[in-house]
Amino acid sequence: MNVDSLRPEVRRAVEAAQDKKAAGVTVLDLSGLAAFTDYFVLCSGFSNRQVQAISDEIEERLAGAGLRPAHREGYATAEWILLDFRGFIVHIFTETARRFYDLERLWRPARRIEFPDEPPGARTGATPRGAQSA
Repeated sequence: MNVDSLRPEVRRAVEAAQDKKAAGVTVLDLSGLAAFTDYFVLCSGFSNRQVQAISDEIEERLAGAGLRPAHREGYATAEWILLDFRGFIVHIFTETARRFYDLERLWRPARRIEFPDEPPGARTGATPRGAQSA
């Protein structure tokens, strides 16, 4: 799996998260592993407010493309926000919640793309660190 094989709306969600300085942006390809969605987009924020800002940016960016989440959970507490766009689900965690729930471990058979965290002042866009296969 590589970034070019991702659906445009998944790439948009990744770019929106990166624009809000999300850490550990990762896409898990669940095709053939889960009946309820094709992809997970995972990322972390360093505070509850940043987690909400990442969520807001993803929703705004995708609304501009005519997509709205079918379901949203966790916005008020902002430890783990879930945005279900049906074909893909975005999980935005605080660092502590991400370590605790460890979805990467639970879905370890999934193919993945990990996107690099941007160094201060850099703008790399949705450039993957490298694809990993299960």
